[in-house]
Amino acid sequence: MTTQLDHARAPFAAGLAGHGDSPAIHAGGRTLTYRDLAARVDDLAGRLGTERRLVALAASNDVESLVAYLAALAGGHPLILLPEDKPAALAALVAAYDPDVVLQAANGELRLDERRPGTRHELHPDLALLLSTSGSTGSPKLVRLSHANLQANAESIATYLGITSEDRAATTLPMSYCYGLSVINSHLLRGASLVLTGLSVVDPCFWELFRRQGATSFAAVPYTFELLERVGFADMELPALRYVTQAGGRLDPDRVRHYADLGQRRGCDLFVMYGQTEATARMAYLPPDLATAHPGAIGVPVPGGTFRIDPVEGLAHGELVYSGPNVMLGYAETPSDLARGRTVNELRTGDLARMNDAGLYELLGRRSRFVKIVGLRVDLGQVERLLSDMGVTAASTGTDRGLVVAVEGQQDTHLLAKVLAQGLGLPRAAVDLHAVDELPRMATGKIDYPAVAALAAADDSRDLHEPSPGSALDSVRRIFEDALERTDIAETDTFVSLGGDSLSFVAASVRLEQLLGHLPPGWHVTAVRDLEPRPQAVPNPKRGIRKRLLAPVDTSIVLRAVGIIFIVSTHIGLFEWQGMAHVLIAAAGFNFARFQLTGGRVARLRRQLTSVARIVVPSMVFIGFAFLVTDRYSLLNIVLLNAILGPEQVTTQWHFWFIEVIVYILLAMTALLAVPWLHRGERRFPFLYPLALFGAGLLTRFELVDPDVPHTVPAFWLFALGWAVARARNLPQRCLVSALALLTVPGFFENPNRDLTVITGILLLTWLPALPVPRALSRLTALLASASMHIYLVHWLVYPPLAELNIPLAVGASLAAGIAYWAACNKATAAVHRYRARYRVRRRPAAAAER
Repeated sequence: MTTQLDHARAPFAAGLAGHGDSPAIHAGGRTLTYRDLAARVDDLAGRLGTERRLVALAASNDVESLVAYLAALAGGHPLILLPEDKPAALAALVAAYDPDVVLQAANGELRLDERRPGTRHELHPDLALLLSTSGSTGSPKLVRLSHANLQANAESIATYLGITSEDRAATTLPMSYCYGLSVINSHLLRGASLVLTGLSVVDPCFWELFRRQGATSFAAVPYTFELLERVGFADMELPALRYVTQAGGRLDPDRVRHYADLGQRRGCDLFVMYGQTEATARMAYLPPDLATAHPGAIGVPVPGGTFRIDPVEGLAHGELVYSGPNVMLGYAETPSDLARGRTVNELRTGDLARMNDAGLYELLGRRSRFVKIVGLRVDLGQVERLLSDMGVTAASTGTDRGLVVAVEGQQDTHLLAKVLAQGLGLPRAAVDLHAVDELPRMATGKIDYPAVAALAAADDSRDLHEPSPGSALDSVRRIFEDALERTDIAETDTFVSLGGDSLSFVAASVRLEQLLGHLPPGWHVTAVRDLEPRPQAVPNPKRGIRKRLLAPVDTSIVLRAVGIIFIVSTHIGLFEWQGMAHVLIAAAGFNFARFQLTGGRVARLRRQLTSVARIVVPSMVFIGFAFLVTDRYSLLNIVLLNAILGPEQVTTQWHFWFIEVIVYILLAMTALLAVPWLHRGERRFPFLYPLALFGAGLLTRFELVDPDVPHTVPAFWLFALGWAVARARNLPQRCLVSALALLTVPGFFENPNRDLTVITGILLLTWLPALPVPRALSRLTALLASASMHIYLVHWLVYPPLAELNIPLAVGASLAAGIAYWAACNKATAAVHRYRARYRVRRRPAAAAER
């Protein structure tokens, strides 16, 4: 069916010239009359041709987009309407529906892409417009609307709003969104005018334009009212304002009452409305004089429409069903659906409702998996499919306030939330992602969506309940208490959010593996409540033997334990194996990214300085002792400045170069990230940021820049590479950091074996999150890793007198002495924490008495 049928055209679009020289559009400092607008519409309709064709329009709030929309309607061409700022959605729908013509407005011009002279589609004569449901653009499922739908809804809206030719509406919503489009249709129907703008209500220029043009109304979604409060709307002088409309989701009753009262004081009305794209736009409105008394109601059906409530089995309230001339023809999911006529006669809204004593309808919830956020209806199933396409297993739920999404495994939730928000067209703050070890499920195996929703509820109330004594939750808390010297641990806390670092990570991870029977991936960023024992599975004899003999230990822990043994053994002469110190520099960057880069800028700074202090204080204490009992060291060693101010020739004063290098790098990174714009840059580009630092470090690695600081800066590139390894979230990124290691490490040392050692360490960090260790040695591995820095410090004093007697004895004594110093430091730290806690307790009564 490709012929035009004049009777099918919406009169408000086909009869523009009937309003003569009345102003129609105010945009860009100029005014178009209805006669001017009709001429431009007729001109473009002529270019589109007399044969009906499928047209796609990427629209913004400008004259060119409006002309294109009206030309398609006036010419009888079915139109797919999309937002101009969603190129991916346009590409997806063009691929799905293969339109004959694609129109895009840009820079004050309309670009017409005529993909074929005629059409290959069979188009039903009633079909006028195809819209994504309530503005969502992630699915090829479209709403089929007729010319009669558009005309009927425009007439009913214009009737209850009392729109006349004297009205002038400012466009605060996209015309590709059915609510925004209904503003345009209803005003053009009555010969009123439009102030076309893409400015936000937070932009002072919007309100200057609003006043200058004498605008009488604007449309708002719930989020708009939050913005209005920020800009001081209540105190604005808007003498021409006649009414404000609200739709696009439930507005909090207190806010409805507030703005209704404000309107009464200022002489303007608030119209709370309810609708869906499937009803062209509006189904109900709340008369303004009832808003204060019934702020939670959606009101009464629009003129020409009716409601009924059908019972729903198993629920106390029924489903709201709407009938009226604005009910859609049906849905389209493929091009063949465009030939279909009416398949829907009434609209089952999916909303549970009741009628109150005043005869007004009230909504009580949803019976389906859709939520409407800032005016956009979001299909929760589509959210899960979007994440699945990215290789992420997820469960999604939410309310009109926002999405709550659980993602399985160790994920970069900040990055995923950003990508998801952009893909759905939602504000970033409306997307709340939680990484969990496994998605919560009911006994039937189905996703436990209430448990997913509880993730957000638990964030709002950090201590929902106390666990029973002896529970896994309680045991995890005790492990964190011991490792972090803290008692204020809530079930929503994570190891990292509590201030855990690479030093406390070791002891906690080993005890956790023993408690849970496995070490969950990303446990250090998993909430305490989600660290639960693995469910019992069907026994596998071979696997059971392996599990009894081997324990998975975090790769960075194994590298630290093996590294300190190799370093000490090489120094003492038990065997020769160089390169492990530089592996540990890369591991330091790896752990810096894992533990020091969460939270806001101030929280980060505090955590980073605390971590540096845990290195500096024990080092200065021991080196001070060594300075007193030997003549090998200087005051510069004590203050960790020998690498910068000490002699260039390598002497015993260079024994602690490794400690100094790590401290310098950590302080430099702390200072760097304390700069707000650099902090934001790292948050925005978590993988590219360390790669940029790595590139800068290569300037010293390849001696393109001489910092004139021996040993220190030339090692920074390895730290940055380790940082990048921790941020590599997918296969291409891991391949990239591996390639960088293979390309940049060879030749750094004059010893190929040393190069190979560093490369191997970096590749292990990149590709293996954990390494199997004989279970009998897992505790010893953790102990050596925890005490590695202390062992490095004390072995310089322990081994010289013993090496002449027995080299293996010297190695063993160095390891044991380092572990003893580590234990002593831990006891001293615990004592300081206890003293500070007692001091705070003693201060509270005194402070209360002073008040």
